[in-house]
Amino acid sequence: MFAKRQSVLAATAGAPPPRGRFSADTILTLLKRPPVIAGLAGLGTLGSIALFLTVLGDPTAGLPQARAELHRTAPEEAPAPTGLEAFSLGVFGPYQDLNDPNADPFAAPVEGEGGEAIITLPDGTTVSGSGAAVASPRLPARPLSVAPIAGLSQPGPNGPLPRIAPDGRVPAQAYARPFTPNGKPRVALIVGGLGLNAATTRAAIERLPAEVTLSFVPYAEGLQGWINLARAQGHEVLIEIPMEPSGYPDNDPGPQTLLNAASPDDITSQMNWLLGRATGYFGVTNYLGDRFVASDSGMNAFLGVLRQHGLAFIDDGTARRRPGAWARGTADSVIDEVQTPNAVVARLNALEAAAKSRGSALGTGFSYPVTVEAAARWTAGLEARGLQLAPASAMAARSGR
Repeated sequence: MFAKRQSVLAATAGAPPPRGRFSADTILTLLKRPPVIAGLAGLGTLGSIALFLTVLGDPTAGLPQARAELHRTAPEEAPAPTGLEAFSLGVFGPYQDLNDPNADPFAAPVEGEGGEAIITLPDGTTVSGSGAAVASPRLPARPLSVAPIAGLSQPGPNGPLPRIAPDGRVPAQAYARPFTPNGKPRVALIVGGLGLNAATTRAAIERLPAEVTLSFVPYAEGLQGWINLARAQGHEVLIEIPMEPSGYPDNDPGPQTLLNAASPDDITSQMNWLLGRATGYFGVTNYLGDRFVASDSGMNAFLGVLRQHGLAFIDDGTARRRPGAWARGTADSVIDEVQTPNAVVARLNALEAAAKSRGSALGTGFSYPVTVEAAARWTAGLEARGLQLAPASAMAARSGR
């Protein structure tokens, strides 16, 4: 029996397995497995849905349908204010009567029928409280000579540079506003940061008296045109020189900043770029610079350039203890470190008191709308209060005096 079984195995070795058929028992055993049951249930559900749709159709086919594409609208940037908007009804109200320290700075006088607010400006112009558009008032022009003046400039690597004329004339005098003292205490004001914003620049030029000195940013587009416009209105002009402040470079005044570690040659090169941007200025002023003015070598090089070109240097108080330049002056206070009507008016009143006490005082501020508006009102009443408004150049003394 064993031998016969061996012969059968030998005969069938290597042959393909015979084709068999599933028995009923085998099929039932497979159908009883849980995965198979779950799969058949899913197929049954899908089949029922297909049959339902085939027989009855899409139940939503008869309903109206619509498709819409959704787009997120980017927020629109608020347009830059025009000169009228920046210096009209929104800022005329918050100014007190500068002769009355107890007046409410946010109260406007009320006149006319129906209690309509009528705001009267120093030059007599009135603005209606109804919000009707009113042109920003412009003071009469008291023009200075057109720049450049012959003999006071020379070619430079980046533009014409000021120079001392062969006959001894210097830009610090020739481009300054003429001034004749009348014996009253003198008070002067510099408004800076001009040339970057057209609305504020034009408002400062046209609304402030000619005796107010204007200082311009050297990077301003169309800088020469702005200086020409300022001089045509009667203002003498300064150029702002960016100087290294604390926190530099995070606190960066801009390109061509004078650094306290720069060599004299580097400072001369940077000054040539800055001074070559335009003509018609009588001097320069600092923009920031508390670290730079602490550098002996840097300040000596800077002031040497100014002496060579016959320019004045009037600082905002940062470089008070640094003599030099062809003519030199220092501001007594910054009037708008806090940009509110109360704060600016208080500083202007303090400047006025200092002038009466010492005989003269010089203030400086930025061309914020609040500063320009307060300065326009304050300067309008100076003469009646026993003071003389003077250009900043009248506060600058010759070096060594």
